[in-house]
Amino acid sequence: MTPIPTPNIFAPVSTPAFAIREVSFFVLAITAVIFLIVGGFAVYTLIRFGRRPANPELEPAQVYGSTQIELAWTVVPFLIVVVLFLVTARYVWGIERRAQPPGALEITVVGNQWWWEVRYPKLGIVTANEIHVPVSDPTNPTPTFITVKSVDVAHSFWVPQLAGKMDAIPNKTNRVWIEPHRAGTYVGQCAEYCGLQHALMLLVVVVHPKDEFRAWVAAQQTSPVEQAATRAGHDLFASLACINCHRVSGTPGNGVFGPDLTHLMSRSTLGAGAARNTPENLRAWVKDPGAFKTGALMPAMKLDDTQLDQLVAYLVTLR
Repeated sequence: MTPIPTPNIFAPVSTPAFAIREVSFFVLAITAVIFLIVGGFAVYTLIRFGRRPANPELEPAQVYGSTQIELAWTVVPFLIVVVLFLVTARYVWGIERRAQPPGALEITVVGNQWWWEVRYPKLGIVTANEIHVPVSDPTNPTPTFITVKSVDVAHSFWVPQLAGKMDAIPNKTNRVWIEPHRAGTYVGQCAEYCGLQHALMLLVVVVHPKDEFRAWVAAQQTSPVEQAATRAGHDLFASLACINCHRVSGTPGNGVFGPDLTHLMSRSTLGAGAARNTPENLRAWVKDPGAFKTGALMPAMKLDDTQLDQLVAYLVTLR
């Protein structure tokens, strides 16, 4: 299995993330200089005056009304704040005000407790917890513009190596864009406390070479092939409450409250990072989601072993 990079704002691979790193280095440099100056004065004072013999009758020289000192500690910090504000505002404006070019990929990401719905409106694709995008060639940029929403509480979309944080607020639409220059898998997370399982709201972005991305799109646009060997599981899925919350293309399942399961086994995790997506973990998840993710809104289905085997045998064909 290919190792997944640790999220790191100092290892950007996307245009807005590079800009964020630049302004971060600038702010760190200024604050480092301030720290060295203040720390240097503190060390000098301790060394120069720290060993004087104690004499309670001797009072140090008192300084009152020094115009130079008052100007120094007022004007200098003010100028530093102004510079930081102007530089940061320039970068924020440059990132957030970029116009969407005609060839950009459009995605809508919707935060739920506690998973991400991912829609590709122009491609007719709906998936969950994983975003797939093409790599952007600097000679022919193909950025991805993402509309961020929420259906319940406040969430925050954040993939550190690709872009900055963007809040997902109920009844409000926000926008963020990425332009990755290197193929790979990049990890993100909900960055706004959103309830009991906030920590298990993983977001994975897979950046493909363009030909590979086209192949992924074609696969996602294809309905699963029904297999005679898993007919019992298919019928069981259609007869249970599963279809009230989940959608599977080509079946009666057309729910919108849970993740779209049409290509369930093409994803790397279950429950937005609660477990690796394997047949064994899938069986355990269907049996009792709360064992993986306390407070998960999906109920335990109360199936016997035979029904579990039939249902999971069907679900693992959804690739």
